[in-house]
Amino acid sequence: MKTRTALSLLLVAGLAACANQPMRAPFNQDSLPAAVKVPTGHTVAMETAAAGDITYQCRAKKDMAGQFEWVFVGPAAGLKDRSGKTVGKYYGPPATWESTDGSKVTATQVAVAPNGDANIPLQLVKANPATGMGAMQGVSYIQRVATVGGIAPKAACAQANEGAQQVVQYQADYILYKAM
Repeated sequence: MKTRTALSLLLVAGLAACANQPMRAPFNQDSLPAAVKVPTGHTVAMETAAAGDITYQCRAKKDMAGQFEWVFVGPAAGLKDRSGKTVGKYYGPPATWESTDGSKVTATQVAVAPNGDANIPLQLVKANPATGMGAMQGVSYIQRVATVGGIAPKAACAQANEGAQQVVQYQADYILYKAM
């Protein structure tokens, strides 16, 4: 009986602690640069946090003999909701957001805005029609915000290491919108 009472008290205390937690406000894009704001008529459908890798490859610069640069190859990241539950993955190319329910959406870049020298830029993409029924159905725009890391490597890129790949870590929030 004492064990049951103690468990009941712990459950009540835990529920009370949850009830006292402030509700997280939905994402607000007011502080973002105008270029990456979603147009009026769309509302937040899902907020995700991504952590993963971006692969770059050392390649010759187009039409610039003897010059080389790190070129974006593609991302690979897990997507979690605000409670920390895995809800999908992000990969490319093409840029693809795939839900754990199997639905997925690709998108085309609309705009970018800088986010400091050490972070990949903020981004706005327009979604293509989703494939599969599920969470990605009806997604119209996706914003990449709160970026950390992900920029091209600082390592040398020259003819001697042409074709070499480097993987860098990054984090970002992907905010998915649907038309109202």
